[in-house]
Amino acid sequence: MASTRPPVDGRACGGWQPSGWKSISRFVWPKAADGKWIESFDPKFSGGMGGRAYTTENNAYTYNWDVQHDLAGLTELMGGKDAAEAKLDNLFREDLGRSKYALFSVFPDSTAMVGQFSMGNEPSFATPYIYNHLGAPWKTQKRIRQLLEYAFTDTLHGIPGDEDGGGMSAFVVFSMMGFYPVVPGVPVYELGSPVFDKVTLEMTNGNRLQLNANGTSRDHKYIRSVKLNGKPGNALWFSHSDVLNGLNIDLEMSDTPDKTLGQAPADLPPSRITLDPRQFQ
Repeated sequence: MASTRPPVDGRACGGWQPSGWKSISRFVWPKAADGKWIESFDPKFSGGMGGRAYTTENNAYTYNWDVQHDLAGLTELMGGKDAAEAKLDNLFREDLGRSKYALFSVFPDSTAMVGQFSMGNEPSFATPYIYNHLGAPWKTQKRIRQLLEYAFTDTLHGIPGDEDGGGMSAFVVFSMMGFYPVVPGVPVYELGSPVFDKVTLEMTNGNRLQLNANGTSRDHKYIRSVKLNGKPGNALWFSHSDVLNGLNIDLEMSDTPDKTLGQAPADLPPSRITLDPRQFQ
């Protein structure tokens, strides 16, 4: 099994350099011990129980996006923002390729499926927020609301997968408040679509984070404008130091998206862990 895992070189300062990326397919792809591609690999269904010959609990459609430490590098590998956005769109609409029963017999942890996206397992948590990095944050807002409504209900199946230390509930709490820590190692939170019209978090230093989402509702899920501490802007993210210093976030919500927000390069959230986190202090 170890000899066929897709080898990935470590991060270099220049970005992510994966030897397991197959350019022609634009997928992570396993190699045999001799370094040749395993041509029989099926990104949807290969790997045996849980896909563990190549991945863990989810298929290559999921792990294709599990590169939060260098989303900028992943975007480049996929052919740029437009191509990456189209591929991410396809993740949520690609058919299972098998019956549900056949899928679950191999990937029992791939629950709450939307296309090839599995809301019920941890490797997928950050994926809906990747649109923020592609200049299409309104798609993050739309998708987050859809997933919260579809996968997290007040029934016996209200948690759609294995909690694993509270990860599933943490996703819900963050996402319902309206933001999420997407890139590990970079102390930044990205806006999604807040469910509550007001959220207040008290810091131990006496400061607070207050988020006001004026007009938010099931239909009014899109951010039309944003102010951080009263200052209008187009960036849909904020740093942890902003929170510690005291932060008021004022959002105007709408039933139609503002596709100009989060577009300019300066407004995109940080996309590489190689950034010096001290810049956010």
